[in-house]
Amino acid sequence: MQRGLGALLGLLWVQLCWVRGQQVEQSPSALRLQEGPSPTLRCNFSTIMRSVQWLRQNPGGGLINLFFLASGTKQEGRLKATADAKERYSTLHISTSQLEDSGTYLCAVEAQCS
Repeated sequence: MQRGLGALLGLLWVQLCWVRGQQVEQSPSALRLQEGPSPTLRCNFSTIMRSVQWLRQNPGGGLINLFFLASGTKQEGRLKATADAKERYSTLHISTSQLEDSGTYLCAVEAQCS
C-alpha cells in the first residue's frame, strides 16, 4: 500500500534585484505524489543569475538547504539539481520519491545585478 506524500511543492521564496522587477516562476506550482514517482521541478527566471539555491521546508520544521549552484549539475543521493544561466532555468529532480521527501520545495535565485 502506498502512502501519500502530501508534498506541496511551490515557489515561496525568491531573492532578486527587487527594484528591477525580475520574476521567478516554478513549475509545477503544486504537486501531490504517492511514493515512487520521480518528479522534476523547474524554476524559470527572467534575469541573468549568479546562483540558484534549492531548499526544502519539512512540515512543521525549518528550511533545509539541498543545493547551491552557479551552473552545471550536482547530485546527492536521489536528488539532482541543474542550473543553466544562459537559458535562465534550474531543475530539481527527485528520483523515486519517498515519504521523507514530503515538504515544500523552494527555489531561490541570486540575480546578477549591474
